[in-house]
Amino acid sequence: MKENHYEVIVVGGGISGAALFYELAKYTDIKKVALLEKYDTLASLNSKGTSNSQTIHCGDIETNYTLEKAKNVKRTAKMVEKYCLQYGYENKFMFAHQKMAIGVGESEVAYMRKRYEDFKELFPYLEVFEKEKLKEIEPKLVFDENGQERPEDIVGVGVCSGEWSTVDFGAMSDSLVENAKAIPEKVTDVFLNAEVDGISKLGKIHVLHTKQGVFTADFVVVNAGAHSLYLAHKMGHGKEFGCLPVAGSFYLTTKKILNGKVYMVQNPKLPFAALHGDPDILANGFTRFGPTALVLPKLERYHGNSTVIDFLQTLNFDGSIAKIFVDLLKDSDIRNYIFRNFLFEVPYFNKKLFLKDARKIVPSLQLEDIEYAEGFGGVRPQVLNKTTKKLMLGEASINPGTGIIFNMTPSPGATSCLGNAERDTKLVCEYLRKNFHQEEFNKDLVD
Repeated sequence: MKENHYEVIVVGGGISGAALFYELAKYTDIKKVALLEKYDTLASLNSKGTSNSQTIHCGDIETNYTLEKAKNVKRTAKMVEKYCLQYGYENKFMFAHQKMAIGVGESEVAYMRKRYEDFKELFPYLEVFEKEKLKEIEPKLVFDENGQERPEDIVGVGVCSGEWSTVDFGAMSDSLVENAKAIPEKVTDVFLNAEVDGISKLGKIHVLHTKQGVFTADFVVVNAGAHSLYLAHKMGHGKEFGCLPVAGSFYLTTKKILNGKVYMVQNPKLPFAALHGDPDILANGFTRFGPTALVLPKLERYHGNSTVIDFLQTLNFDGSIAKIFVDLLKDSDIRNYIFRNFLFEVPYFNKKLFLKDARKIVPSLQLEDIEYAEGFGGVRPQVLNKTTKKLMLGEASINPGTGIIFNMTPSPGATSCLGNAERDTKLVCEYLRKNFHQEEFNKDLVD
């Protein structure tokens, strides 16, 4: 058993697990760390480049972020940039694209103008793009299929150049793990095809049963998406939470349509991201539109029905969960949104309905310009709080104080990966009485 004992084991090889693995190895005096990944490659689920919008979400164009949230997210987003620049990954898997949020129609335009005033101190590079400027930098936002200007007022708030905006988080996950393994005088083992079936406590240590055998650790951090809550429930933790998996689908254009990222004003009643267009760095820069939001009774999108039973256990259904569902469906905006997103998955209807929504961004868009992005999109664990009887917006972390943490990180989990890892690394070091090298960390990733 000794050879499979580690001071810390990280479960999950997506961007969150990889970031924590890296920080434990580089910025602490912990000597022996392992990473356990369920599949035969790292970042094969939500961190994969085709599963997310490849966006560094720093709060400048995300209209559903409050100013306070934007301040917090900006710090962690800059960590992603500094990490990539430190190792020379710019223009390899981190890129700078033009980006903006647009308001269409009188009320949205007024909202975007006010938001600019509220956020310009935090993001001094932001500019207001009037219709004439949009014609120059992002003409597809202005003209319809006949070359006529759209009748509605439109304004954009964003930046033309100079800001890193786009990352292949799958490639970044690989780099974090490789850089961790290269740190001298540390044991940094990675085990693929090592699905964790269960975790138990034996005295002061944790015992992890996997497809690769039994491992033990003084501390465990589970960064396994929706399966984090599944494993927590199996240990009797986090019973106050349930999980509602929401899948996001995308449509890919058959040519380059937008010059950069274009986001829309978020409906404050809806807990999911508004439709946006992004240049896909894995598809020749062609525009990818999405995501849709479809509730799925499974914890993983493209692995058959193997996680349906896991979903039923993780949903943790009772009267409190039922009340959350009833309250959500009472609101006509949410109810219609859920039904419409279901139709986005139905052949024949899906493409036509999606086109109607996407034309709010690009009025000239035609059916032949888009195709359903087969195999794109992941599953985000939306956490249901049974105590407050509310859908939680943002991440959830379960820390019973016994040497184990379970993290569920919906968007912007990838952007916040290094910041979340900093938080957990400090908790691990405090529990194990180890040292976190804050000055070195700040020098590399913060200052």
